[in-house]
Amino acid sequence: MKVIYSCYGGAHSSPLAAAIHLGRIPANSTPSLQDIEDVLYFDLVDGDERGCILPVGIDKSGHEVYVLGRGPSARPIEQAIISGYLLAGEDPRQLLFVNSLQAVNWLMRIGGFLSRRLGLVALGRPLAIRGAKMAFSQLVAIVEQTKKELEKRV
Repeated sequence: MKVIYSCYGGAHSSPLAAAIHLGRIPANSTPSLQDIEDVLYFDLVDGDERGCILPVGIDKSGHEVYVLGRGPSARPIEQAIISGYLLAGEDPRQLLFVNSLQAVNWLMRIGGFLSRRLGLVALGRPLAIRGAKMAFSQLVAIVEQTKKELEKRV
């Protein structure tokens, strides 16, 4: 299976969810601000990468884990990816899209806007990191639900 964590820009909640999924950030304790900042792709994905699937790693069960910035509407991006997968002769049932946007809070939104959209990284990134720390338990719940879904599908 290919697990694709997606959020608006692919720079905050989805990279953190992917890191939790892969065990790079332990799910049983809240990470430090530095741990969050060190997450692959965290606050680094730009708008021109929206719609691009970015590889993060392979979990213990052999599932490939990716992040995706999808913009305001998941459906068109997901349909395009599924169509491309079909055109490549692959089974789209091997794709599991996971919406991590539901964990995003106002601090992550403001921080992400300042950092990614306006380029005010020194101001926005610390806000996004603090917001991500506040959203951590919700992201852990999303990852746990995703892992249960993977068990059902195998």
